[in-house]
Amino acid sequence: MSQLRFQSSRQLAFRVALQQAAQDYLAEQGCHRYAGFGMAGKAALLGGLSLYCYWLAVHATQGWSFAAAYIAAFVLAMLLAMNTLHDAAHGAVFRSAVLNRLLARLTSLPMGVDADIWTRRHVHLHHTYPNVEEYDLDIEPNPFLRQTPFQAWAAQYRWQHRYWPLIAALSLPYLCWYGDWLDWLGKSKLRLRDARPINTPYFLASKAAHVLLALWLPLWLPLWLLQGSAIGWGTVLLCYVAGQMLASCFLVAMILGTHWADVAFFQPDATGRLPHTWHEHQFLTCCDWLPAPALLGGLLGGLHLHLTHHLFPAYSHRHYPALARIVQQQAAAHGLPYRCLSYPQLWRAQQRFLRAMGLRPEAS
Repeated sequence: MSQLRFQSSRQLAFRVALQQAAQDYLAEQGCHRYAGFGMAGKAALLGGLSLYCYWLAVHATQGWSFAAAYIAAFVLAMLLAMNTLHDAAHGAVFRSAVLNRLLARLTSLPMGVDADIWTRRHVHLHHTYPNVEEYDLDIEPNPFLRQTPFQAWAAQYRWQHRYWPLIAALSLPYLCWYGDWLDWLGKSKLRLRDARPINTPYFLASKAAHVLLALWLPLWLPLWLLQGSAIGWGTVLLCYVAGQMLASCFLVAMILGTHWADVAFFQPDATGRLPHTWHEHQFLTCCDWLPAPALLGGLLGGLHLHLTHHLFPAYSHRHYPALARIVQQQAAAHGLPYRCLSYPQLWRAQQRFLRAMGLRPEAS
């Protein structure tokens, strides 16, 4: 597979003006692009609440109270990952690459995904080549979703606009229990794009730690703490699956539509060239959206301002609201199609996309 190349943006007026405006903003605020005390406080709150719910779960004496506390711990851990793991993978929390990597690995443990593999897929491939067939592994062909007009059609895709939430819910379990292992074994397309060896000791240790944290301790800690437990393997496993699926569906529903809402998809030609710059490409392949009430944006780790994030991936999400205003201003000045939707608008655009991709190509 040839290396994909964008047109050079070195002299692109938008890129120059955007970077200068961002630097001016940081100078005016007297701050840096990394996380601050507010982000640390939010992470501590989410982490503390997740640990408290986990503590309630292992002290529960009835199935319903265990389920409520355990699933809440899982969802809070997902929110923690959205606010820390994501920024850390982009090197936007600490100045130290080592600390960013350690934070990403720590906050990924409850999710069960390998932080190093996910960073390669997300940062090095998805962010570099969003919505580009064969390069963005998030849109790989699969039997359940047809995500680009270049992919083969099958009859089940006619209903993908109805069943996609189930696929969203299964995304995290798939990565944890299947996708990561394919990447580790070299059976996926990841090695085609990134041939560096995977850290096998960390990979196996992280998977073992996830099983210990999510499945073994919730069953055996009550036996030590309470000298007995009414919670059995079946309850723990059922709650684990429910927690993973709920957290996964929430995460995917918040971000996937940003790359489906009235966007373009690309297939490079034989020379591996695209007809525009990388910065222009971001406007063609994603958008921003705003939650209501706006306060909810603080829980999403800036992922709702997704176009802004793609243009400024190395900035902490605490800067995204200000950067989004800069992006909007500079896009208007340079004739680029900035879009910021409400969530209902995002949902409707997402449904239109899934319906269109579900049509038999001859009928579309």
